[in-house]
Amino acid sequence: MGKFVIKTRANGEYQFNLLAGNGQNILASEGYSSKASCLNGIESVKKNSPDDSRYERKTSSNGKFFFNLKAGNGQVIGTSEMYESESSRENGIESVKKNAPNATIEDTTV
Repeated sequence: MGKFVIKTRANGEYQFNLLAGNGQNILASEGYSSKASCLNGIESVKKNSPDDSRYERKTSSNGKFFFNLKAGNGQVIGTSEMYESESSRENGIESVKKNAPNATIEDTTV
């Protein structure tokens, strides 16, 4: 089962990463000024991750593939790692769909 890990960035902002059952990082959030906002971001990922239309499939300037997960209002709530192929990116999306809805939360900031 996947899990969200909350951590503090060097600048004091909160961030979460979604890890797959094997511990691989599959989604990273933006920085949040408060832990409450970070927790709201996690809830948004849980809610929006099953909906394929919420995934924005992109290609970076260096030709690698990645995706953004967006909330209903169009705001990016998570970004994937870079993938070497489109099929690997699709596997990453499927992993988020599978792991996010029931993922536990580990808070490393306490």
